[in-house]
This record gives sequence, structure tokens and C-alpha cells, in this order.
Amino acid sequence: MMDPIQDNPILECIELTQPWVGIDPFLVCAHHVEHYPAGDEHYAVPESHRVGHPAGSDFGNPDGYSLYSGADGMPGFPNHPHRGMETVSILQKGYVDHADSLGNSGRYGPGDVQWMTAGGGIQHAEMFPLLSQDQPNEFELFQVWLNMPGRKKMVHPEYKMMWDAHIPHYQHGGADVKIIAGTYQPQEPEQSADGFAPVSIQPIVPTLDTWAADPRSEVAIWMITLEPGARQTLPAAQLAQTQRTLYVYTGIGLLVDGQDVGGNKRVRVLAQAALPLANRSAHTVRLMLLQGVPLNEPVVRSTVYVTNTIEELHQAKRDFQRTQFGGWPWETRQPMHGPGYERFARYMGRSDVEKP
Repeated sequence: MMDPIQDNPILECIELTQPWVGIDPFLVCAHHVEHYPAGDEHYAVPESHRVGHPAGSDFGNPDGYSLYSGADGMPGFPNHPHRGMETVSILQKGYVDHADSLGNSGRYGPGDVQWMTAGGGIQHAEMFPLLSQDQPNEFELFQVWLNMPGRKKMVHPEYKMMWDAHIPHYQHGGADVKIIAGTYQPQEPEQSADGFAPVSIQPIVPTLDTWAADPRSEVAIWMITLEPGARQTLPAAQLAQTQRTLYVYTGIGLLVDGQDVGGNKRVRVLAQAALPLANRSAHTVRLMLLQGVPLNEPVVRSTVYVTNTIEELHQAKRDFQRTQFGGWPWETRQPMHGPGYERFARYMGRSDVEKP
């Protein structure tokens, strides 16, 4: 942990890089902003728009969008394995089709969050169907990678949908906090008739074995929007070891405890005190807060596995070659769940279809 500066809650303020660098226990956050054209009959980028977008390896964003690892014009990430970490996918615009080696599948849309605990091993596909065929398909996705302590890296994998309408928000005077993980204790007493701050706001419970559900982790993920002139005081963390980082990705008017930090910044702040935020500008400011107790464990990371030792990394590769982490029950590497904007989730072992 960084040493605090006397009477200053800001510990560090630097430019954001792509992807965003995470602070233990977070590994990284990828922020995908894509301006896809209208989709073809297969809900993919039309062939005439694929020049300069090599199939399976398009990360260059030459026309304001990338196909990533997708083939045949379908953007996204065909089936690939993970072990030892968790992904939290926060969708702002567009749609994502999920499929995995457990047999789960689903489609989620704007405002929804998907939480996946990879644990001991899972394959999944994340495809971005271009459902609109008569106008451009705007897309914005954050994917946060959360590390897991060594003792939990081999738990059973699981995924869960958190639908937008059910995710709690705290709103106050032009400020909005979307509470994806971590208890939120409002600091504005005028919101309560008796003069006291409202009761704490609890997030949706994510997967059963997530590290974020352990109170010793104090993991929090909050999406914060400040309209022009808005002010918001963030509650203090409860644990002395907790670290807190703000990722300012929209707007340049953010004041942190009265200090102008500008835009496109990663701002590490003291977590153990309430933190006043304000938007001094005439434009909206948006930021993500990531908070947690550091694991302080060795991290050995490939593109898809996160382990504590090199031997564990080699074992993950051997295990995948041997078991395929349950195999791949889908006919294609990049399943797409048909036309229409209806969102849903199908979970292994359940006959019902979950909808928002």
C-alpha cells in the first residue's frame, strides 16, 4: 500500500492506460467502446465492412470497431478457458451472447452485469451480435478481472446474471451510484426524515464462491455518474488494509476532496475516510470505483489463467488439454442466440429460463 500524504486523500493520480491496470485484488479492466455498423442477415459486420479486419485477430480498431477474436464478421471472443479468477462484465450499450462449458447460456443487454467465477476451470464464449440491421450498433462493455486467493482458485465454476432493473442505485442531487458489489452507506443525512443517513444498501449476491462475498475482502465495484454541479460523498471503508481506486473515464470536471484531477485518470485514494466528490464542469463525469483488501499473493498470469506459481500455470494448461474443462457442448465456437432483443439466462440443471 502507498503511504498517505499528510491531509491529502489522493495517493496517486496518473493517466489511464488501455486496458486499465488493476490494483490488488483486481487484475485489469478492459473498456470496450465500439461503433459497429448495421448488422447483416447473420447479425455480423457485413462483408463489405470487414476490409482491414483480419478474422480472429482484429484488435486494431481501424474503423471505430474491432472484431477481436471473432470470425465471419461476428465480433467477440469465441470459446476460451479460464482458471483462478473472476470476470465481472458490465454492459452499457449493445448485447452480449454468453455460452459456457457447463451448459449455461444467455443474452444480456444495456445496464446488465454478468458475474463469472472461473474457479477450477471453465470455457466460455462472449459474442457481440449486431441485432440492429437498419442502423449502427453502439457497444460499450467493461470487463473487470478479479483475482482469487490461492485457497479458492479451484472452487466450482459458476456464472450469474445480474439484471439492470434489480441492481441497486443510490441517487442524490444529480449523482448516481450503481452498486454492483460492496455495501454502500449513504453519507447525505438530509435524505432521511429523522436526520440520520439512510440504512446501508446491499448489492445483489453474486456467485456462491466469489471472493467478493467474503467480508474480509471488502470488495466494492461502484459505477458513479455525476451530472454538472453534482456532489457526492463516498463512505469510508471499514478495514484498515482496504485499497480504493477511481477510474475516471468520461468528463474532465471531477474534484476529489476539492482537488481537480482532470479526465482519463486512475486516482488511488485513501479508503479509510469519507471522500467528497464533485463535478465542477458543464458536462457529465463518469467513473468506476474498485475497492478491496489486497491478497498479497504471487500472481502468475497468462492470457486466460491466473495462478500463484509457474507449476500451477503449467498444470492449468495440462488440465485443459486433458479435460477441456468439461468440453464444449455447442455446435460452434461462437454461439449466437438468434434475433430479437429479449434478454435471458439458462442455467445448467434448471428447466426454467430466467428473464429480467
